[in-house]
Amino acid sequence: MENCDCTSIGILDLILHTKCYLECFIKEHGTLTYFLVCLIIFCETGLVATPFLPGDSLLFTMGMFSAIYPEVLNPVMIIFLLILSAIVGDNLNYLIGRTLGIRIFEIKGLNRIIKRDYLVKTEAFYAKHGGLTIILARFIPIVRTFAPFAAGIGNMNYRKYITFCVIGAVIWVTALTTAGYFLGTNAWVQKNFEKVVFGIILISVLPVIIGFLKSKFTAKKQ
Repeated sequence: MENCDCTSIGILDLILHTKCYLECFIKEHGTLTYFLVCLIIFCETGLVATPFLPGDSLLFTMGMFSAIYPEVLNPVMIIFLLILSAIVGDNLNYLIGRTLGIRIFEIKGLNRIIKRDYLVKTEAFYAKHGGLTIILARFIPIVRTFAPFAAGIGNMNYRKYITFCVIGAVIWVTALTTAGYFLGTNAWVQKNFEKVVFGIILISVLPVIIGFLKSKFTAKKQ
């Protein structure tokens, strides 16, 4: 295990050293880990002010630890609870977008955390992919947090929204948690865990990077 101080575990520690501090939390608090990870996923998907919280890496790590500590964590229960947390979070985010709209960018203090550029990029993503954005955004940090908010601002039909929301949550949580369960205990993955997590994040943001480069290249040609 990484060299970390398990006597004091903060949110920042969990973000920067997810594997190390999550393992500490599991050993110290056991099944309370369910509540912790559900809260993080709920906040990451449900609050536009917390797009920095771990999502993909947390799901993969939880899958891995459910294989390592089966007496504490049940993989089926983890998947079920995290899908539920993501759906509830998304619906809160949708409601915030529908109720407050762009006025949220005028709230003092929040406008330093919530960048209008994030919304612009998410709306561009919507323009390209339509309702499928809700599913595709699950795998893209920041866009994942702002897609439900943008859907609320745009008054997307709720029945259509909730359908894409549930499908996206099921695919996202199941895919990454299952991958962690089956691959996380591999000796090479354990030895290169940080590189694997970085790879997951890189793959997640790759569509955004490609889209950004395409837009820059197109702008230069015009």
